[in-house]
Amino acid sequence: MSCGPSTSKWVCDYCTYANWPSAVKCTMCRGARPLQEIYRLRDEPSTGPALASGPSEGGGAPPRSPPGDGKWGCRECTYLNWPRALKCLQCCSPRPASSSSLHEHLRPLRIEQSSECSLAAGGLVSAAPPAADKKELKEAENDLRGRVRQQQQPPSQQGAKWLCPVCTYENWPKAGKCVMCCKARSPGGSAVSSPEREPSAAGRDDPPPEDKRTIVRRDRNHQTAAESAANNWDHERRRKQARRKLRKTDWQWLNACAGVVDGDPNPVEAYLSSGGDPARQLSPGEVALLSRPSAFDTGYTLVHLAIRFHREDMLATLLSQIEGSGSGVKRVPSYVAPDLAADIRRHVAATMRVRKGSFLCHFVTEITTFALPAEVEDLPGAVQEQLFDELLDRDAQQQLESEPPVINWSLEVTARLGSRLFPLWNRSSGDCLLDSAMQATWGVFDRDNTLRRALADSLHQGGHLFYPRWKEYEARQARTLDFSLDEGQWEDDWAGLLSLASQPGSSLDQLHVFVLAHVLRRPIIVYGVKYVKSFRGEAIGYARFEGVYLPLLWEPSFCVRSPLALGYTRGHFSALVATEPYSRLAGGVGNLGAVGRDLQVTFLPLVDRDRRPLPVHFLHGEAEVGREEAVLRQWMDVCVAEGGVTVAQQRLHKRPLLVAQMVEEWLNHYRRLAQMTSAPFGRPAPAQDYSSDGGETDDE
Repeated sequence: MSCGPSTSKWVCDYCTYANWPSAVKCTMCRGARPLQEIYRLRDEPSTGPALASGPSEGGGAPPRSPPGDGKWGCRECTYLNWPRALKCLQCCSPRPASSSSLHEHLRPLRIEQSSECSLAAGGLVSAAPPAADKKELKEAENDLRGRVRQQQQPPSQQGAKWLCPVCTYENWPKAGKCVMCCKARSPGGSAVSSPEREPSAAGRDDPPPEDKRTIVRRDRNHQTAAESAANNWDHERRRKQARRKLRKTDWQWLNACAGVVDGDPNPVEAYLSSGGDPARQLSPGEVALLSRPSAFDTGYTLVHLAIRFHREDMLATLLSQIEGSGSGVKRVPSYVAPDLAADIRRHVAATMRVRKGSFLCHFVTEITTFALPAEVEDLPGAVQEQLFDELLDRDAQQQLESEPPVINWSLEVTARLGSRLFPLWNRSSGDCLLDSAMQATWGVFDRDNTLRRALADSLHQGGHLFYPRWKEYEARQARTLDFSLDEGQWEDDWAGLLSLASQPGSSLDQLHVFVLAHVLRRPIIVYGVKYVKSFRGEAIGYARFEGVYLPLLWEPSFCVRSPLALGYTRGHFSALVATEPYSRLAGGVGNLGAVGRDLQVTFLPLVDRDRRPLPVHFLHGEAEVGREEAVLRQWMDVCVAEGGVTVAQQRLHKRPLLVAQMVEEWLNHYRRLAQMTSAPFGRPAPAQDYSSDGGETDDE
């Protein structure tokens, strides 16, 4: 049995390929057959070839072969449904009584050898498809049925969207204006409802009435659609409020906060350069917007975040903006040469050792003293003044030199001996004692906490020797104030000191200065104010840091006799350095001994302005208490000036190579400024050349 194809081909709308009339899709591009061809084939009389077995029983046109998949076409919407579907999946119309479908006219007659054809009801009915084809058809039918059910949930009249008359956008029913063009909704705005089913064609049967389960299911779908519309309206309203809030948010400020936490200095510098306040605090709304409760908290500033996440490089920039003296711009040598400063800190860490024996204390193996270069005096007056403004702590200098002065009070020491002290600017992050000690020796900050770790380890491992001296010294101070402590209180205070030593950023006490003298293997002289004053200038407490701290637990031969000078003002330490060289001495001065003209040495007073000796802390036993002058001469080179001022000699060694390179690079900046101001027709340097480059950018 065979059947020949029709001779009228149809043309594809996509690739213009002429396909056989039995093809449902284009052979070339797999495009769908045009609808007009489908309707034409449906309406035109059957012209298919006759069966080889003979004409039909009715004597009319030969019957058309059933489609290979057995689908039937809906009379209402012409949708092709699967053979087992009793209703149309699109319009829910019942299946017609005739088993013929539109697909019978679209597919060629395919008769296999295993098929058994029989004539029934004026058409050819083929055998059932194989089991594998049935399974595939069932899966495809279930998948299509599920998708159609999701698309066929009709909205209720209350939840029907309304159409915008301007942009024709479908808005949710509770929207007062169009979401797209913001056009207000008209009182008689048309609602977009689901298209109603067209009336059935003449001569066709009406669909049967819906059963109760279908009605209940549709009502439930209507209710779900209404609730979804209401929830969507609330979501849109909250999203608009969030958008308005985000537009008013200072994103530059929030990016700066996130930059501190993430360690990115670029947003911080952008915020500060635009005039942002470094002391600004986070509000509750901004904390909620950042959405990181573990990092941000209400009331936090950039300084709080930098301290919390140990962003030391950013902290220096922020502190210079907040409490820097003068113009607020700081340019210390380690800022100008950050790479060299990092190399210096690594070198200092490599020189740290621990002495074997019962006293396990850390110590440095290389001794150096930092001083201002003599080339500073060769700069012009304006450039020299700018250098001191960007290098020194003017606030600390004013407090130390105000009445009664603590430093530079002796004209003989400052002028004739050339030993004027300058307080270097320092950070205020809680590590000021260690930073000032590192500045006084190497000219850099203790960014890597090298000295703090050595201090904490020495205090823990050598506590059995430090504790008796500390307890005796504190008990002696307590007796002068007529009170005493029990053993439990002594142990609690000692545990607190140990905890402070191991916490970066925490303030330190007198005991830590005493331990630091052992780590550096040299005496430390602290010139400090006697009273801590409030911002109103009122004395609120007694400052006990002023005095001399000697490495009494070492042998004198193991230590260096050249002391360091530090300044203390209201909870803050600063490195006190002089200017080199000190060879401009008019011969011998008083009882200074054999001091040559080229000797690199400066002189540090051991008495205050009233010629009272500075206290020596943590002396122990009758062999040391009451014999302060002899103890000082045992550990330092002490001499008396012509005016009767007792001074200690601070010998200056040759600068290490890294320090010399860092200082030279720092000086070159001010030399260029001097050339610009002294050149013919020179103009003042632009203000941006005086900035501190946003703080240190190295690994500090």
